[in-house]
Amino acid sequence: MTKDLIKVYRTGKAEVIALRGLDLRIGDGEIVAIRGPSGCGKTTFLNILGGIDRPTAGRIEVNGSNLVDLSDGELVRYRLRQAGFVFQFFNLVPTLTAEENIELPMRLASKDATARKARTKELLDLVGLAQRARHRPDELSGGEQQRIAIAVALANDPPLLLADEPTGELDTKTGQEVLNLFQRLNRDLKKTIVVVTHDARVAGIASRVLDIRDGKIVEAAA
Repeated sequence: MTKDLIKVYRTGKAEVIALRGLDLRIGDGEIVAIRGPSGCGKTTFLNILGGIDRPTAGRIEVNGSNLVDLSDGELVRYRLRQAGFVFQFFNLVPTLTAEENIELPMRLASKDATARKARTKELLDLVGLAQRARHRPDELSGGEQQRIAIAVALANDPPLLLADEPTGELDTKTGQEVLNLFQRLNRDLKKTIVVVTHDARVAGIASRVLDIRDGKIVEAAA
């Protein structure tokens, strides 16, 4: 839930208002697609929801916690355990194998080796890439990299998945496979998923489609 969310970026004497009192409520287990032109505030909103950035003013509440009130350390723990990120350009560590990339967030969360190994195997099976476990990102196709990136986002079993243009670098068929995977994660694992996108096909899997213009929600479509 967000209330009167405002984000102002300052560069020297210049100010850019990215969010202008954005109000939004997202229910548990929803898939919400957020659309809008470049510069409208979509990614800014996603970064604030994920604890990467802080708002200038307003309230943002996730699972009973107001992220505005959290310390930097608490936000780190929130990002590790409560919100998983999927990015357009995959954000995998190029020197690590697929399984090592998946294991990394669990290492940061101090999970023991046995738990990490079991969870990594479970996630590789979930995204259908067990046979690619020991391949590095440059040995994987774009679609395979994105599926591994989704497994990384799921490593610590967060209730919330945030995806920023997750099909932007993928061809039509591979992009649809990624959307189908999101739909399965929502249906079978009850993940709440927020997708920022220009891809019209996301509407086909979303509970709601929200449009942002000039930093505010201006329209909601079923």
